Amino acid sequence: MEETISLKEIFEVIKKRVWLIVGLAAGAAVISALITLFVLTPTYESSSQFIVNQSNNQEQSAQYNYDEIRTNVELINTYNVIIQSPKILDQVADELNLDMTASTLSNKISVSNAEQSQVVNVTATDENAMLAADIANTTVEVFKQEIPQLMNGVDNINVLSTADVEPNPTPVSPNTALNIAIALVVGLMLGVGLAFLLEYLDNSIKSETDIEDALGLPVMGVVSTITSDDTVDLGKARKSKNRVSEMRGESVGT
Repeated sequence: MEETISLKEIFEVIKKRVWLIVGLAAGAAVISALITLFVLTPTYESSSQFIVNQSNNQEQSAQYNYDEIRTNVELINTYNVIIQSPKILDQVADELNLDMTASTLSNKISVSNAEQSQVVNVTATDENAMLAADIANTTVEVFKQEIPQLMNGVDNINVLSTADVEPNPTPVSPNTALNIAIALVVGLMLGVGLAFLLEYLDNSIKSETDIEDALGLPVMGVVSTITSDDTVDLGKARKSKNRVSEMRGESVGT
């Protein structure tokens, strides 16, 4: 016969182990906060922007034509690859005196642009906020200098903005609030799972129904639980009975 469990039984299990669940959730949140604040190293990011537009020999044109804009947008995909190539990043590492390879430096840089946009963002991430800004700015400058040679005289890069460092920069990671929230949810899930596991492994007999299910025998009688209040009431009843007996004895003797 297939066993089913009701919502009432689920709530009873949760209510029975509520402190276990709350304790695990709180413990997970505290551990996450301690690790985030005192173990993980904060990282910072800075961004520099450049625009891909018409070449210098076309600057006297009254306006862009559609084909030129489309060509510039398509070139951005090529430029995104060139920016993170060893040809560019090796020079960036040399100028900044960084003891790292182009591959390592590439992991610190991300290049992106909105769809059909001629503006490209070069974002650098590092544990040092100042170094992150230097990497972003130097990468764009080196790229701008090298692109005419790499693209056979094409010179269509103009810097829009450079990366700056604020007096009190805010790290982008780790996110303390997010980490604590995730740990809290995970702790709650583990607590609820452990509560049901303990309830499943608990084979102790708690009611007459458990006896019938376990032994297959009918219950002939039940001994009620005696509480401290019941003991007091029983004592009072005995004293009252003794007084009645004494009174009866005195009446017979008379």
